[in-house]
Amino acid sequence: MMTFEQFKDACFALALEKGCENAEVYATSSDGFSVNVLNTEIIKYAVERDKGLNLRVLYAGKTGYAYTEVFEDPETLVAHAIDNAKAIENTDANPMQGACEYPEITVKPNPVVDLSEEEKIDLALRMERDALAYDARVNRMGYCSVDTGVAETHISNTLGLKADRTERYSYAVLEPILKQGEEEQSAFSFKFGPEMTDYRSVIKESVENALMQFNASPVDSGEYRILLRNDAAGDLLSAFSSMFFAERVQKGLSLLKDKLGEPIASPAITILDDPFEADNPRAFDAEGVPSVLTSVVEKGVLKSYLYNLKSARKDGVASTSNAGRMGPAGAVTTAPSNFYIGKGEKSFDELRTALGNGLIITELSGLHAGLNPISGDFSLIAKGQLVENGEIVRSVDQITVAGNFLALMQGIEAVGSDLRFGPPMSGRIGCPSLLIGKLVVSGK
Repeated sequence: MMTFEQFKDACFALALEKGCENAEVYATSSDGFSVNVLNTEIIKYAVERDKGLNLRVLYAGKTGYAYTEVFEDPETLVAHAIDNAKAIENTDANPMQGACEYPEITVKPNPVVDLSEEEKIDLALRMERDALAYDARVNRMGYCSVDTGVAETHISNTLGLKADRTERYSYAVLEPILKQGEEEQSAFSFKFGPEMTDYRSVIKESVENALMQFNASPVDSGEYRILLRNDAAGDLLSAFSSMFFAERVQKGLSLLKDKLGEPIASPAITILDDPFEADNPRAFDAEGVPSVLTSVVEKGVLKSYLYNLKSARKDGVASTSNAGRMGPAGAVTTAPSNFYIGKGEKSFDELRTALGNGLIITELSGLHAGLNPISGDFSLIAKGQLVENGEIVRSVDQITVAGNFLALMQGIEAVGSDLRFGPPMSGRIGCPSLLIGKLVVSGK
Protein backbone atom coordinates (compact mmCIF):
# COMPACT_ATOMS: atom_id res chain seq x y z
CA MET A 1 0.00 0.00 0.00
CA MET A 2 1.20 3.52 -0.79
CA THR A 3 1.97 6.08 1.86
CA PHE A 4 -0.41 9.02 2.07
CA GLU A 5 2.06 11.32 0.30
CA GLN A 6 2.66 8.84 -2.50
CA PHE A 7 -1.06 8.30 -2.99
CA LYS A 8 -1.83 12.03 -2.96
CA ASP A 9 0.91 12.81 -5.47
CA ALA A 10 -0.26 10.00 -7.73
CA CYS A 11 -3.84 11.30 -7.64
CA PHE A 12 -2.72 14.82 -8.52
CA ALA A 13 -0.52 13.64 -11.40
CA LEU A 14 -3.27 11.43 -12.85
CA ALA A 15 -5.95 14.10 -12.48
CA LEU A 16 -3.89 16.69 -14.37
CA GLU A 17 -2.89 14.12 -16.97
CA LYS A 18 -6.56 13.30 -17.63
CA GLY A 19 -7.51 16.93 -18.18
CA CYS A 20 -8.59 18.16 -14.77
CA GLU A 21 -7.99 21.86 -14.22
CA ASN A 22 -7.27 21.37 -10.50
CA ALA A 23 -7.38 18.61 -7.91
CA GLU A 24 -7.57 18.64 -4.14
CA VAL A 25 -7.46 16.09 -1.34
CA TYR A 26 -9.21 16.42 1.99
CA ALA A 27 -7.91 13.70 4.29
CA THR A 28 -8.70 12.90 7.91
CA SER A 29 -7.56 10.36 10.46
CA SER A 30 -8.80 9.92 14.00
CA ASP A 31 -8.21 7.87 17.12
CA GLY A 32 -11.24 7.85 19.39
CA PHE A 33 -12.06 6.35 22.78
CA SER A 34 -15.48 6.10 24.41
CA VAL A 35 -16.87 4.36 27.46
CA ASN A 36 -20.43 4.21 28.82
CA VAL A 37 -21.05 2.91 32.32
CA LEU A 38 -24.24 1.91 34.12
CA ASN A 39 -24.64 0.49 37.61
CA THR A 40 -20.84 0.44 38.09
CA GLU A 41 -20.44 -1.72 34.99
CA ILE A 42 -19.09 -0.95 31.53
CA ILE A 43 -21.95 -1.30 29.03
CA LYS A 44 -20.10 0.07 26.01
CA TYR A 45 -16.41 0.40 25.34
CA ALA A 46 -14.83 1.36 22.03
CA VAL A 47 -11.43 2.27 20.67
CA GLU A 48 -11.80 3.37 17.06
CA ARG A 49 -9.26 4.31 14.43
CA ASP A 50 -10.52 5.77 11.18
CA LYS A 51 -9.08 7.43 8.14
CA GLY A 52 -10.48 8.65 4.85
CA LEU A 53 -9.56 10.72 1.82
CA ASN A 54 -11.83 12.77 -0.40
CA LEU A 55 -10.55 13.72 -3.86
CA ARG A 56 -12.14 16.80 -5.45
CA VAL A 57 -11.45 17.63 -9.07
CA LEU A 58 -12.42 20.48 -11.36
CA TYR A 59 -13.09 18.97 -14.78
CA ALA A 60 -14.58 20.89 -17.72
CA GLY A 61 -15.74 23.55 -15.32
CA LYS A 62 -17.57 21.08 -13.07
CA THR A 63 -16.70 19.67 -9.65
CA GLY A 64 -16.54 15.95 -8.95
CA TYR A 65 -15.84 14.05 -5.72
CA ALA A 66 -14.60 10.53 -4.92
CA TYR A 67 -13.87 8.99 -1.52
CA THR A 68 -11.65 6.18 -0.31
CA GLU A 69 -10.40 4.70 2.95
CA VAL A 70 -7.58 2.75 1.35
CA PHE A 71 -4.51 4.46 -0.13
CA GLU A 72 -4.20 2.33 -3.24
CA ASP A 73 -5.48 2.35 -6.83
CA PRO A 74 -5.36 6.12 -7.47
CA GLU A 75 -6.43 5.47 -11.09
CA THR A 76 -9.89 4.28 -10.02
CA LEU A 77 -10.35 7.12 -7.54
CA VAL A 78 -9.48 9.77 -10.14
CA ALA A 79 -11.74 8.10 -12.70
CA HIS A 80 -14.66 8.11 -10.25
CA ALA A 81 -14.15 11.80 -9.45
CA ILE A 82 -14.07 12.70 -13.16
CA ASP A 83 -17.18 10.58 -13.84
CA ASN A 84 -19.00 12.38 -11.00
CA ALA A 85 -17.99 15.74 -12.46
CA LYS A 86 -19.33 14.73 -15.87
CA ALA A 87 -22.67 13.78 -14.29
CA ILE A 88 -23.13 17.20 -12.67
CA GLU A 89 -25.49 19.53 -14.50
CA ASN A 90 -24.68 22.57 -12.36
CA THR A 91 -21.84 24.62 -13.82
CA ASP A 92 -21.45 27.07 -10.91
CA ALA A 93 -17.79 27.78 -10.25
CA ASN A 94 -16.27 25.82 -7.36
CA PRO A 95 -12.97 27.59 -6.72
CA MET A 96 -10.13 26.17 -4.65
CA GLN A 97 -7.90 28.02 -2.23
CA GLY A 98 -4.32 28.56 -3.36
CA ALA A 99 -1.14 28.63 -1.30
CA CYS A 100 -1.48 30.97 1.68
CA GLU A 101 -0.31 31.80 5.20
CA TYR A 102 -2.31 30.93 8.29
CA PRO A 103 -2.87 32.90 11.49
CA GLU A 104 -1.18 31.71 14.65
CA ILE A 105 -3.62 30.14 17.09
CA THR A 106 -3.17 28.96 20.65
CA VAL A 107 -4.78 25.65 21.53
CA LYS A 108 -5.33 24.90 25.19
CA PRO A 109 -3.61 21.71 26.35
CA ASN A 110 -5.96 18.81 27.02
CA PRO A 111 -4.31 16.28 29.34
CA VAL A 112 -7.54 14.25 29.53
CA VAL A 113 -6.79 12.85 26.07
CA ASP A 114 -3.48 11.46 27.33
CA LEU A 115 -5.01 9.54 30.24
CA SER A 116 -4.75 5.77 29.94
CA GLU A 117 -7.84 3.80 28.99
CA GLU A 118 -8.04 2.53 32.58
CA GLU A 119 -7.96 6.09 33.90
CA LYS A 120 -10.75 7.17 31.54
CA ILE A 121 -12.89 4.23 32.59
CA ASP A 122 -12.23 5.08 36.22
CA LEU A 123 -13.24 8.70 35.52
CA ALA A 124 -16.59 7.54 34.14
CA LEU A 125 -17.17 5.20 37.09
CA ARG A 126 -16.33 7.95 39.60
CA MET A 127 -18.64 10.35 37.82
CA GLU A 128 -21.51 7.87 38.08
CA ARG A 129 -20.75 7.09 41.73
CA ASP A 130 -20.60 10.75 42.72
CA ALA A 131 -23.80 11.54 40.82
CA LEU A 132 -25.66 8.79 42.68
CA ALA A 133 -24.37 10.15 45.99
CA TYR A 134 -25.05 13.81 45.17
CA ASP A 135 -28.72 13.85 46.22
CA ALA A 136 -30.92 11.25 47.91
CA ARG A 137 -33.46 11.70 45.12
CA VAL A 138 -31.01 10.44 42.48
CA ASN A 139 -32.50 6.99 41.99
CA ARG A 140 -30.38 5.64 39.16
CA MET A 141 -28.41 6.68 36.08
CA GLY A 142 -29.80 6.81 32.58
CA TYR A 143 -26.50 7.64 30.88
CA CYS A 144 -22.89 8.28 31.84
CA SER A 145 -20.07 8.50 29.30
CA VAL A 146 -16.57 9.76 28.70
CA ASP A 147 -15.29 10.32 25.16
CA THR A 148 -11.86 11.48 23.98
CA GLY A 149 -10.00 11.56 20.72
CA VAL A 150 -7.38 12.99 18.42
CA ALA A 151 -8.39 14.03 14.90
CA GLU A 152 -6.01 15.11 12.15
CA THR A 153 -7.00 16.98 8.99
CA HIS A 154 -4.90 17.57 5.88
CA ILE A 155 -5.93 19.65 2.87
CA SER A 156 -3.73 20.14 -0.18
CA ASN A 157 -4.22 20.81 -3.87
CA THR A 158 -2.48 21.39 -7.17
CA LEU A 159 -2.55 25.16 -6.57
CA GLY A 160 0.03 24.81 -3.81
CA LEU A 161 -2.31 24.75 -0.80
CA LYS A 162 -1.15 22.77 2.20
CA ALA A 163 -3.03 22.92 5.49
CA ASP A 164 -2.68 20.61 8.49
CA ARG A 165 -4.26 20.61 11.93
CA THR A 166 -4.60 18.32 14.92
CA GLU A 167 -7.57 18.53 17.27
CA ARG A 168 -7.68 16.92 20.70
CA TYR A 169 -11.14 16.64 22.19
CA SER A 170 -12.82 15.28 25.31
CA TYR A 171 -16.29 15.48 26.77
CA ALA A 172 -18.44 13.92 29.46
CA VAL A 173 -22.20 13.36 29.30
CA LEU A 174 -24.44 12.58 32.26
CA GLU A 175 -28.13 11.80 32.77
CA PRO A 176 -29.22 11.12 36.35
CA ILE A 177 -32.80 9.91 36.94
CA LEU A 178 -34.40 11.35 40.06
CA LYS A 179 -37.41 9.99 41.94
CA GLN A 180 -39.72 11.94 44.21
CA GLY A 181 -42.73 10.00 45.41
CA GLU A 182 -43.95 8.08 42.38
CA GLU A 183 -42.69 10.68 39.89
CA GLU A 184 -39.41 10.37 38.00
CA GLN A 185 -37.55 13.09 36.09
CA SER A 186 -34.19 13.21 34.31
CA ALA A 187 -31.94 15.74 32.60
CA PHE A 188 -28.81 15.60 30.45
CA SER A 189 -25.72 17.71 31.02
CA PHE A 190 -22.31 17.73 29.38
CA LYS A 191 -18.86 19.23 29.77
CA PHE A 192 -16.41 19.73 26.93
CA GLY A 193 -12.64 20.17 27.04
CA PRO A 194 -9.92 19.68 29.61
CA GLU A 195 -12.11 20.98 32.46
CA MET A 196 -14.37 17.90 32.18
CA THR A 197 -12.41 16.23 34.98
CA ASP A 198 -14.07 18.77 37.29
CA TYR A 199 -17.36 16.95 36.73
CA ARG A 200 -19.09 18.17 39.91
CA SER A 201 -20.56 21.05 37.92
CA VAL A 202 -22.01 18.56 35.40
CA ILE A 203 -23.63 16.60 38.21
CA LYS A 204 -24.97 19.74 39.88
CA GLU A 205 -26.46 21.08 36.67
CA SER A 206 -28.12 17.84 35.61
CA VAL A 207 -29.58 17.18 39.07
CA GLU A 208 -30.90 20.74 39.40
CA ASN A 209 -32.44 20.60 35.91
CA ALA A 210 -34.19 17.35 36.80
CA LEU A 211 -35.41 18.69 40.14
CA MET A 212 -37.05 21.73 38.57
CA GLN A 213 -39.28 19.44 36.48
CA PHE A 214 -41.12 17.86 39.42
CA ASN A 215 -44.75 18.78 40.09
CA ALA A 216 -44.96 20.64 36.79
CA SER A 217 -48.20 21.58 35.09
CA PRO A 218 -49.23 23.73 32.12
CA VAL A 219 -50.20 27.40 32.26
CA ASP A 220 -53.13 29.09 30.58
CA SER A 221 -52.72 29.86 26.90
CA GLY A 222 -51.83 33.44 26.00
CA GLU A 223 -48.97 35.87 25.41
CA TYR A 224 -46.20 35.81 28.02
CA ARG A 225 -43.00 37.64 28.71
CA ILE A 226 -40.26 35.05 28.28
CA LEU A 227 -36.79 34.50 29.70
CA LEU A 228 -35.18 32.00 27.34
CA ARG A 229 -32.38 30.30 29.29
CA ASN A 230 -29.00 30.14 27.57
CA ASP A 231 -29.11 26.43 26.67
CA ALA A 232 -32.62 26.65 25.19
CA ALA A 233 -31.68 29.89 23.40
CA GLY A 234 -28.61 28.18 21.95
CA ASP A 235 -30.71 25.29 20.65
CA LEU A 236 -33.05 27.74 18.90
CA LEU A 237 -30.18 29.74 17.39
CA SER A 238 -28.57 26.52 16.18
CA ALA A 239 -31.81 25.40 14.51
CA PHE A 240 -32.02 28.68 12.57
CA SER A 241 -28.29 29.21 11.95
CA SER A 242 -28.55 28.15 8.29
CA MET A 243 -30.62 31.31 7.72
CA PHE A 244 -27.29 33.18 7.78
CA PHE A 245 -25.57 30.95 5.17
CA ALA A 246 -24.95 32.80 1.90
CA GLU A 247 -25.69 29.69 -0.17
CA ARG A 248 -29.17 29.52 1.40
CA VAL A 249 -29.73 33.21 0.75
CA GLN A 250 -28.65 32.87 -2.88
CA LYS A 251 -31.13 30.04 -3.40
CA GLY A 252 -33.99 32.06 -1.91
CA LEU A 253 -34.17 29.77 1.12
CA SER A 254 -33.61 32.43 3.79
CA LEU A 255 -35.62 35.32 5.19
CA LEU A 256 -32.42 37.35 5.15
CA LYS A 257 -32.28 37.77 1.38
CA ASP A 258 -31.71 41.46 0.45
CA LYS A 259 -31.47 42.47 4.14
CA LEU A 260 -27.76 43.33 4.39
CA GLY A 261 -27.41 46.66 6.15
CA GLU A 262 -30.92 46.45 7.59
CA PRO A 263 -31.96 45.91 11.23
CA ILE A 264 -33.13 42.32 11.72
CA ALA A 265 -32.89 42.11 15.51
CA SER A 266 -32.98 44.18 18.68
CA PRO A 267 -30.09 46.64 19.13
CA ALA A 268 -29.09 44.42 22.08
CA ILE A 269 -28.07 41.66 19.65
CA THR A 270 -24.60 41.18 18.19
CA ILE A 271 -23.78 37.90 16.47
CA LEU A 272 -20.22 36.82 15.72
CA ASP A 273 -18.63 33.89 13.93
CA ASP A 274 -15.30 33.62 15.72
CA PRO A 275 -12.90 30.84 14.68
CA PHE A 276 -10.41 32.13 17.26
CA GLU A 277 -12.68 31.55 20.29
CA ALA A 278 -10.37 30.30 23.04
CA ASP A 279 -11.96 26.91 23.70
CA ASN A 280 -12.31 25.84 20.06
CA PRO A 281 -9.90 27.75 17.78
CA ARG A 282 -8.97 26.83 14.22
CA ALA A 283 -6.59 28.37 11.67
CA PHE A 284 -8.55 27.42 8.52
CA ASP A 285 -11.88 26.08 7.31
CA ALA A 286 -12.74 22.94 5.31
CA GLU A 287 -11.40 24.52 2.09
CA GLY A 288 -8.13 25.61 3.67
CA VAL A 289 -9.19 29.28 3.71
CA PRO A 290 -7.44 31.20 6.53
CA SER A 291 -9.77 31.90 9.44
CA VAL A 292 -11.27 35.36 9.86
CA LEU A 293 -13.55 36.84 12.51
CA THR A 294 -16.94 37.79 11.03
CA SER A 295 -19.40 40.27 12.52
CA VAL A 296 -22.66 38.84 11.25
CA VAL A 297 -25.00 41.15 13.17
CA GLU A 298 -23.94 44.37 14.89
CA LYS A 299 -26.38 45.97 17.32
CA GLY A 300 -29.25 44.39 15.46
CA VAL A 301 -28.07 45.23 11.92
CA LEU A 302 -27.22 42.42 9.49
CA LYS A 303 -23.63 43.00 8.34
CA SER A 304 -22.59 39.78 6.63
CA TYR A 305 -23.64 36.31 5.58
CA LEU A 306 -21.40 33.28 6.11
CA TYR A 307 -19.53 32.35 2.92
CA ASN A 308 -17.48 29.53 1.51
CA LEU A 309 -15.43 30.11 -1.66
CA LYS A 310 -18.26 29.19 -4.05
CA SER A 311 -20.93 31.42 -2.48
CA ALA A 312 -18.39 34.24 -2.01
CA ARG A 313 -17.53 34.22 -5.72
CA LYS A 314 -21.23 34.48 -6.57
CA ASP A 315 -21.58 37.63 -4.50
CA GLY A 316 -18.19 39.05 -5.46
CA VAL A 317 -16.86 39.07 -1.90
CA ALA A 318 -14.19 37.26 0.08
CA SER A 319 -14.92 33.99 1.85
CA THR A 320 -15.63 34.36 5.57
CA SER A 321 -13.82 31.01 6.10
CA ASN A 322 -17.05 29.13 6.69
CA ALA A 323 -16.63 26.13 4.41
CA GLY A 324 -17.67 22.91 6.10
CA ARG A 325 -17.88 19.20 5.38
CA MET A 326 -20.06 16.54 6.96
CA GLY A 327 -17.09 14.25 7.40
CA PRO A 328 -14.34 13.35 4.95
CA ALA A 329 -16.77 11.73 2.50
CA GLY A 330 -18.94 14.86 2.28
CA ALA A 331 -18.94 17.64 -0.29
CA VAL A 332 -18.07 21.23 0.61
CA THR A 333 -20.96 23.08 2.25
CA THR A 334 -21.26 26.01 4.67
CA ALA A 335 -20.77 25.69 8.43
CA PRO A 336 -20.19 28.06 11.34
CA SER A 337 -17.01 27.95 13.39
CA ASN A 338 -17.95 29.38 16.81
CA PHE A 339 -21.21 31.18 16.07
CA TYR A 340 -22.73 33.06 18.98
CA ILE A 341 -24.74 35.95 20.30
CA GLY A 342 -22.44 38.25 22.24
CA LYS A 343 -23.07 38.38 25.96
CA GLY A 344 -24.65 41.33 27.76
CA GLU A 345 -24.15 42.68 31.26
CA LYS A 346 -27.08 41.29 33.27
CA SER A 347 -26.84 38.08 35.26
CA PHE A 348 -29.52 35.43 34.96
CA ASP A 349 -30.98 36.46 38.31
CA GLU A 350 -31.14 40.08 37.17
CA LEU A 351 -32.95 39.00 34.02
CA ARG A 352 -35.40 36.97 36.10
CA THR A 353 -36.13 40.03 38.21
CA ALA A 354 -36.57 42.13 35.07
CA LEU A 355 -38.93 39.46 33.70
CA GLY A 356 -41.40 40.34 36.44
CA ASN A 357 -44.33 38.12 35.48
CA GLY A 358 -43.79 35.53 32.80
CA LEU A 359 -42.11 32.23 31.99
CA ILE A 360 -38.55 30.96 32.10
CA ILE A 361 -38.10 28.48 29.22
CA THR A 362 -35.45 25.92 30.14
CA GLU A 363 -35.98 23.30 27.43
CA LEU A 364 -37.26 23.20 23.84
CA SER A 365 -38.01 19.99 21.98
CA GLY A 366 -39.24 19.12 18.51
CA LEU A 367 -36.60 21.35 16.93
CA HIS A 368 -36.42 19.25 13.76
CA ALA A 369 -40.14 18.85 13.18
CA GLY A 370 -41.54 21.98 14.80
CA LEU A 371 -39.78 24.73 12.90
CA ASN A 372 -39.18 25.94 9.37
CA PRO A 373 -35.70 27.43 8.79
CA ILE A 374 -36.90 29.04 5.55
CA SER A 375 -39.95 30.93 6.87
CA GLY A 376 -38.54 31.33 10.39
CA ASP A 377 -41.76 30.03 11.96
CA PHE A 378 -41.64 27.67 14.93
CA SER A 379 -44.00 25.86 17.29
CA LEU A 380 -42.07 23.91 19.90
CA ILE A 381 -42.84 21.87 22.98
CA ALA A 382 -41.32 23.55 26.02
CA LYS A 383 -40.65 23.17 29.73
CA GLY A 384 -39.79 25.83 32.24
CA GLN A 385 -40.90 27.78 35.28
CA LEU A 386 -43.64 30.27 36.07
CA VAL A 387 -42.37 33.57 37.48
CA GLU A 388 -44.45 36.12 39.39
CA ASN A 389 -43.02 39.42 40.60
CA GLY A 390 -39.53 38.20 39.70
CA GLU A 391 -39.76 35.02 41.79
CA ILE A 392 -40.11 31.42 40.62
CA VAL A 393 -43.53 30.08 41.60
CA ARG A 394 -43.62 26.57 40.12
CA SER A 395 -42.50 24.31 37.31
CA VAL A 396 -44.26 24.28 33.95
CA ASP A 397 -44.60 21.59 31.28
CA GLN A 398 -46.99 20.47 28.53
CA ILE A 399 -46.86 23.86 26.82
CA THR A 400 -45.98 24.97 23.31
CA VAL A 401 -44.24 28.22 22.38
CA ALA A 402 -44.79 29.60 18.90
CA GLY A 403 -43.62 32.54 16.84
CA ASN A 404 -41.18 33.65 14.18
CA PHE A 405 -37.43 33.69 14.72
CA LEU A 406 -36.86 37.19 13.33
CA ALA A 407 -39.81 38.58 15.30
CA LEU A 408 -38.36 36.96 18.41
CA MET A 409 -34.94 38.51 17.70
CA GLN A 410 -36.53 41.93 17.27
CA GLY A 411 -38.43 41.54 20.55
CA ILE A 412 -35.37 40.89 22.74
CA GLU A 413 -35.22 43.41 25.57
CA ALA A 414 -32.00 42.30 27.28
CA VAL A 415 -29.14 39.82 26.86
CA GLY A 416 -27.56 37.96 29.75
CA SER A 417 -23.91 37.66 30.70
CA ASP A 418 -24.13 33.85 30.87
CA LEU A 419 -22.86 32.95 27.38
CA ARG A 420 -22.88 29.18 26.96
CA PHE A 421 -21.75 27.04 24.02
CA GLY A 422 -23.32 23.78 22.96
CA PRO A 423 -21.26 20.74 22.00
CA PRO A 424 -19.04 21.10 18.92
CA MET A 425 -20.67 19.24 16.05
CA SER A 426 -21.02 20.90 12.65
CA GLY A 427 -19.74 24.11 14.14
CA ARG A 428 -20.31 25.30 17.69
CA ILE A 429 -23.25 27.50 18.67
CA GLY A 430 -23.39 29.72 21.74
CA CYS A 431 -25.96 31.99 23.33
CA PRO A 432 -26.59 33.83 26.59
CA SER A 433 -30.03 33.96 28.20
CA LEU A 434 -32.47 36.24 26.37
CA LEU A 435 -35.29 38.35 27.82
CA ILE A 436 -38.11 38.51 25.25
CA GLY A 437 -41.01 40.96 25.37
CA LYS A 438 -43.70 38.47 24.41
CA LEU A 439 -44.23 35.04 22.91
CA VAL A 440 -47.39 33.05 22.25
CA VAL A 441 -47.81 30.11 24.62
CA SER A 442 -50.36 27.31 24.22
CA GLY A 443 -51.16 25.53 27.45
CA LYS A 444 -54.31 24.36 29.14
